[in-house]
Amino acid sequence: MKFTILTLFSEMFSGPFDYSIVSRAKEKNLVSIQFVNIRDFATDKHKSVDDRPYGGGAGMILKVDVVDRALQSVRSPIRQAQGKQESEVRKRERVILLDPRGRTYTQAVAEELTAYEHIILLCGHYEGVDERIRTLVDSEISIGDYVVTGGEIPAMAIVDSITRLLPGVLVHPEATRKESFHGLLEYPQYTRPEIYHGQKVPDVLLSGDPKRIDAWQQAEAKIMTTKLRPDLIHT
Repeated sequence: MKFTILTLFSEMFSGPFDYSIVSRAKEKNLVSIQFVNIRDFATDKHKSVDDRPYGGGAGMILKVDVVDRALQSVRSPIRQAQGKQESEVRKRERVILLDPRGRTYTQAVAEELTAYEHIILLCGHYEGVDERIRTLVDSEISIGDYVVTGGEIPAMAIVDSITRLLPGVLVHPEATRKESFHGLLEYPQYTRPEIYHGQKVPDVLLSGDPKRIDAWQQAEAKIMTTKLRPDLIHT
């Protein structure tokens, strides 16, 4: 899978993608990550990417013309055509604006996005984006009901969460099927020492009986979810 990230601050990504699972996925050529500096597509002498909002208001707004040129540089050329060919490309390529107004990002959304060959992430910044930019993307995503400085941190989270779901990335891919948000939160887990400060590992986990252990894990996952995230029980 290819990720293309349109950003004003590519330096922010120098650490998160150079370690752990994402780094190993890049080494195996299972994913590639390209950074495109939006400022490179500004045309005035000051390389302006934002401007004051019409009608007044605080902050600066990301310019539609600059963003459009940046997107054109990374989209599949067929996306500029009309009809069947464009429709086919849309099944393989997804352009996503990272914005507080977007669809809330969940594990289910991460799984949906694994179907694409190329994901283009547009990192918003400043006070917001020109509304016309929304017509240039396929969808919008928010990572939660709070505001961060820009789309860079959401982009990191999205690339990481999708990458670990791709075939060949994890040593034990079956582990993802029992993680939190696959219906329920994950059940409690333990490792050595067996007893620590009087707290003992549940006997069932020491029994060696796979059926008993599986039943306990399912029951505990339901208890945990009911207690901490009851909203997930009904979704």
